[in-house]
Parts: sequence; structure tokens; C-alpha cells
Amino acid sequence: MIERAVFRLRDMKQSAQNIRALLKGHTLETMYGDAVARAAFERFLEILSEASRHVPTEWKQAAAPALPWRQIADLGNHIRHAYHKLDAEILWNIYAEHLDALEAAVDVMIERHDPSL
Repeated sequence: MIERAVFRLRDMKQSAQNIRALLKGHTLETMYGDAVARAAFERFLEILSEASRHVPTEWKQAAAPALPWRQIADLGNHIRHAYHKLDAEILWNIYAEHLDALEAAVDVMIERHDPSL
């Protein structure tokens, strides 16, 4: 159980890093004008969301109780099922305003629970 959860935390960390690399130098307008970049961004958010579902609630609450963990978990479903009406500004805001806090929480959980560290 712990190993699988840590594996999912690493997926979350990798997705956050992929988002940063992908969006470096982009603005909301340039990213959403590029269909491939937009699709990659949405996919990385989807992976991050899905991986968060497999991390124990107690870990998430201990690392960052203020983060909206339910909304993070629900984001992937929204991307998959409401892809035709995604709000570009909301997704960009996740990157611009919330990715740092989420990645910091993931780092704390990896530090606390990764047996290889």
C-alpha cells in the first residue's frame, strides 16, 4: 500500500514538472492557441488528478489540509467527461496560482513516506 501510494506521489510530481516545462514561456492565449500544448496540459492535469485519488487521505490532510483535495481528485473526471466545455482560464489558474502549493504538498508526502529516502 505504501509503495503504491508513493509511486502515485511520484506520478503527481512528474506531472507538475511536465506542466511547468510545457507551459514555460506560454501565456493563456498562446497555450490555448496550440492544440497539442493544450491537450498535453490537460492530460498532465488528468494524471495528477487521478494519481491523487490513490494517496491516503490522512497523508494529504497532514501535508496540506487547506488544499481542496476533493476538487483535485474530481478534476480528472471533469476533463475526461466535459472536455468540450472546459474553462481555459480555470485550468490556467490551476497552473498559475495553485501548482506550487500542490507540488510542495507532494514533496512533503514523499519526504515523509518514501522508504527509499
